[in-house]
Amino acid sequence: MRIAILGAGSMGTVHAAAYANMAEVSVAGVFSRDPARAAAVTGICKARPFTDAAALIQRDDIDAIDVCLPSAVHHDVVISALEHGKHVFCESPLALDLDQAQRMRDAARRAGRLLQVGLLMRSVSAYGHVEAVARSGEHGRLLSITTWRLGSYLHADAPDRKAHYGDPSTELMTFDFDFVHWLMGEPQSLSASAAHAPDGRPGEISAVLSYPGGRHATVIASGLMPPTSPFTVGFRALFERAAFAHLTTFSEIPPKSSFTITAGTTPARPVPVAARNPYEVELQHFIDCIKGRADPALLDADRAIEALHLSLVTQRAIDSFTSA
Repeated sequence: MRIAILGAGSMGTVHAAAYANMAEVSVAGVFSRDPARAAAVTGICKARPFTDAAALIQRDDIDAIDVCLPSAVHHDVVISALEHGKHVFCESPLALDLDQAQRMRDAARRAGRLLQVGLLMRSVSAYGHVEAVARSGEHGRLLSITTWRLGSYLHADAPDRKAHYGDPSTELMTFDFDFVHWLMGEPQSLSASAAHAPDGRPGEISAVLSYPGGRHATVIASGLMPPTSPFTVGFRALFERAAFAHLTTFSEIPPKSSFTITAGTTPARPVPVAARNPYEVELQHFIDCIKGRADPALLDADRAIEALHLSLVTQRAIDSFTSA
């Protein structure tokens, strides 16, 4: 399977390293407008650097395109790749506009090619464990979920500053909206409020999603943490008879993680889950889907569209709250 990676930033680097560990995959090329960055990533996966994305997309010997470019340009390159007969893996968010996301999905259907999306939480062991528990009912009904994704990228001097990032509703909350939708389905209602960054964009957002029977989810995301604060990600899932808690702190490599369960009168104890690289898991799933060995529904574009819809509803709720 010959793959081309579009993008040689942090995510392109991570994907290149993941493919390098897959015996069935050869990375044929890496695109970046910066030749030095393209060359640096190709060193990881023994590929050729390219400064022309179209040249890679149009090659007949490329089976699939992996898109790790800024979200605002996903639409054009994904559509082009699909129209040239390539399978596509696209990082999240799939798009910033619902119409664009739907056009990308429709282009994949017309071309008869896969469009898979990097809904990473579905490949993280702790998140997958809670989804399986919710499906089995072994701890009773899932009553509520609280998720958080806290960074400092909106500060000009932040170490994780990314000028091309949008506000947290898409860049951060999309992942957790997908997780919540995976477990709880479509909400009855959504409300949201935000503290704003100095440039006027929403900087820290809280969204509350309501479900039948009083069940609910709270999704929190921030780009306004102090620049010295490490990026943190986590969730708490409350069932009728147990509560799960997960926290990952990106202060070192590899990041520190904890995943515990509290049930009855038993103190919190670690939950044993497989230690695995979620990027390798999702990209291997992409390859397995191309080869007909896995169900593409897990990372299908429709799942990304559902999460994007919740992100956009959040933006509208914030605008409505502000204007009120």
